[in-house]
Amino acid sequence: MSTQPLATNPLLNFADLPLFDQITPDHVAPAISQLLTEADAALEQVTAADFPAEWNAIARVLDVSTERLGRAWGAVNHLNSVADTPELRAAYNAVLPQVTEFWTRLGADERLYAKYKAINPDTLSGEQRQARSNAIRNFVLGGAELQGDDRIRFAQIQERQAELSQKFSENALDATDAFAYFAAEDELAGVPSDVLQTARAAAEAAGQAGRYKLTLKMPCYLPVMQFADSSTLRQTLYRAYATRASDQAEGEAVKFDNSALIQEILSLRQEESQLLGYTSFGQVSVVPKMAESPEQVVRFLRDLAQKARPYAEQDVADLRAFAAEHLNLADPQPWDWSYISEKLKEARYAFSEQEVKQYFTAPKVLAGLFKIIETLFEVSIRPDTAPIWHPAVQFYRIERAGQLVGQFYLDQPARTGKRGGAWMDDVRARWLRPDTGALQTPVAHLVCNFADGVDGKPALLTHDDVTTLFHEFGHGLHHLLTQVNERDVSGISGVEWDAVELPSQFMENFCWEWDVLKHMTAHIETGEPLPRHLFDKMTAAKNYQSGMQTLRQIEFALFDMLLHTEHDPQQDFMPLLGLVRAEVAVLQAPAFSRSAHTFSHIFAGGYAAGYYSYKWAEVLSADAYAAFEESASADGTPSIETGRKYRQEILEAGGSRPAMESFKAFRGREPSLDALLRHQGMAA
Repeated sequence: MSTQPLATNPLLNFADLPLFDQITPDHVAPAISQLLTEADAALEQVTAADFPAEWNAIARVLDVSTERLGRAWGAVNHLNSVADTPELRAAYNAVLPQVTEFWTRLGADERLYAKYKAINPDTLSGEQRQARSNAIRNFVLGGAELQGDDRIRFAQIQERQAELSQKFSENALDATDAFAYFAAEDELAGVPSDVLQTARAAAEAAGQAGRYKLTLKMPCYLPVMQFADSSTLRQTLYRAYATRASDQAEGEAVKFDNSALIQEILSLRQEESQLLGYTSFGQVSVVPKMAESPEQVVRFLRDLAQKARPYAEQDVADLRAFAAEHLNLADPQPWDWSYISEKLKEARYAFSEQEVKQYFTAPKVLAGLFKIIETLFEVSIRPDTAPIWHPAVQFYRIERAGQLVGQFYLDQPARTGKRGGAWMDDVRARWLRPDTGALQTPVAHLVCNFADGVDGKPALLTHDDVTTLFHEFGHGLHHLLTQVNERDVSGISGVEWDAVELPSQFMENFCWEWDVLKHMTAHIETGEPLPRHLFDKMTAAKNYQSGMQTLRQIEFALFDMLLHTEHDPQQDFMPLLGLVRAEVAVLQAPAFSRSAHTFSHIFAGGYAAGYYSYKWAEVLSADAYAAFEESASADGTPSIETGRKYRQEILEAGGSRPAMESFKAFRGREPSLDALLRHQGMAA
């Protein structure tokens, strides 16, 4: 490589952290083109007949080259998700086919497959043996055993799926960003004051002084649905939200319709499955997971649905009775349920989410989160510096005994050009580098979409936001605290997809511990901590509507698995969604609802035939947390010894062994459903 590109293109600088403040769309094509050329050359080198079939020899050449490509493309992909512009989107999409083609070709290269099979397992460490086993399995799933036209077609399918998933994601983002309703003040009775302040400022910025700009971004949409007294206003936003990126969208928004993309994605997945010798994509999906078959997953979901249904039916009965008696709503509509739920919660437990929210300022929450992590996992978290893509981004380092363990970026506020939801992604993995012998420490992205601060005051988080933050940090800790030195199985890499949510859902439990919460609250006006009596009300309400919420997740998961096992991709998928809702849901969606059209988890996010993983891993995480409950001191203080064992057997082990082995090493037995049902108030 010449030194000139290194000096001028930030995407080709791997000296340390990504130069996010310098990357522009013009850098993308030249950098990725160069890295693809280098990766191609590395592939040819290691697959030559005279190149030794040795793990470290291959890693020094090929893994070093592909890791550079992965890091550069990861930076571009990340910016595309958090700082989308027309120019960046164009640059990303222009290069996407080449990147997809390379990874597809690499994963199906029969010469490389043969090299990995020829490696003597006796020459490998335990971590390397696990990584090799995963690699051989992935070669088969990547089409390495296909020949001739089938191989060519498989590669075409991968490239087209990448294009379609990207377009699906773009449509979902654009459809969400495109909607705005400029409300008059008299329409907004009941809406929280901080939401009104943000909406008024947004309207002024849009040249609509005196109005309030309402959007479909969650920090605006959800509180309107929960608190706005106007059913008409709720209906307006509900319909826009439920029809995003679909054929039911109104006006210009229909141009973002994802219907045809979904059908083509499903058809391609089915074709891919048949090329690999399977009858459905659901079968392909479970091969690298804990679950043994799609049928086992469906049985698990239906069994859990049966256990949750009586509680969900009681939830609905309570809502209907309350709506009729106290809100004069004899026939509640879909856009009324969130409002009724919030009013019933206030009446039953004598508090509101808005009241609680005043105590959760973002800086205080973060300090409390750091405290529990530092205490439980024997690390320290310190502010650090790095190039960032937006002024709101924070950067931190994690240390143990003065030694750097890992670093992470934290991007909390929602904004235009940033896709919705919350996620953790890796920047780089822990790796004892084969080229230098140096230990590379892991770096992660932690991304949320919370409301921003107003008028110089800190942002306020709902308790759900706090739970989301803890969830993503659970993923982050899994990636950052690993002690595995082999890149392909360090951190979250190599962990079965239906176990990867264990550490994230595990962390959510701490959001319900008084000893944790009391350190992370301060009223926005008075600075007073959350009162114990208010926490007790929150705890009493913890399992409010847990039956309904469980069935809602099962509805998504069952639809996803049946869509990828029993559905004919040539047929409309909406009837299947209707059947699943009829079987599972206790509140039916209106005919115009198109939730599948923004179901990014399965059409653009890697959870295809895998959304069940959330409930599957919830069983694991609830049982794991039960170990902390069992070992806590009399005053409820978590056991440091249990925290250490969890860190060592779950977090530090990463993907270096099967997830069930890690779970049993921590818990001493296989997981049980009992803890989950107990935690959610659904134990018999």
